[in-house]
Amino acid sequence: MTITFLGTGTSQGVPVIACNCEVCLSADRRDKRLRSSVLVETGDKIIAIDSGPDFRYQMLRAHVQHLDAIVFTHEHKDHIAGMDDIRAFNYKQNTPMDIYADERVQKALVREFPYVFDGTGYPGVPQVNMHTVGFEPFYIGSVKLTPIEVFHYRLPVKAYRIKDFTYITDAKTIAPAEIEKIRGSRILVINALQKETHISHFTLDEAVAFANEIGAETTYFTHISHKLGKHADISRELPAGIELAYDSLRLEI
Repeated sequence: MTITFLGTGTSQGVPVIACNCEVCLSADRRDKRLRSSVLVETGDKIIAIDSGPDFRYQMLRAHVQHLDAIVFTHEHKDHIAGMDDIRAFNYKQNTPMDIYADERVQKALVREFPYVFDGTGYPGVPQVNMHTVGFEPFYIGSVKLTPIEVFHYRLPVKAYRIKDFTYITDAKTIAPAEIEKIRGSRILVINALQKETHISHFTLDEAVAFANEIGAETTYFTHISHKLGKHADISRELPAGIELAYDSLRLEI
């Protein structure tokens, strides 16, 4: 299984205009963070988790020539805004895109992209097959995905486990029963927004504590605000087995 980090950043704390902080001015490519998403290539399927505003560029940058499905974690714009750009895959693959989301996220997609779902069949609009995600494991082809419920303050968010890989974004709290679904993961990805206390995201210290609790072989932090600091500086602070992810990082699991 190959995991590619399409983006490891967040809209949180990003100024509307140019920022002159050391992270935004850094020459280190690992500090150039697009909105968080990963590409999973396993078995007979290529799957994206989330399609944020940077989705089109992320697909181009990663040279993605085929995409079987998009699985959504939640409905915030930094995770769904790029869904319109699946139309290129519709054209190339001559088939609708399989979309996996819970009922609440599906309603948000209909609100955000009404022209996709209004039934008019307007030429060129994205074509999708919608699949409902609940709390039970499901399959995309031969690939088994286990949903894990985490909370982004009070908003339920879906995390996903695929084999020994677990991907969690926008988490602040996780119930004990859901944590049990994560245990045994070799590779854990978890959000670590910033060092300061935040109402709806793990801080760096909280993410480290959670990583230690799970005890994965390697944990990677994602959904990183520029407030966290430069990749090289933060990496020196992290315990063994815990790393900052960065855009275009590829893992073979």
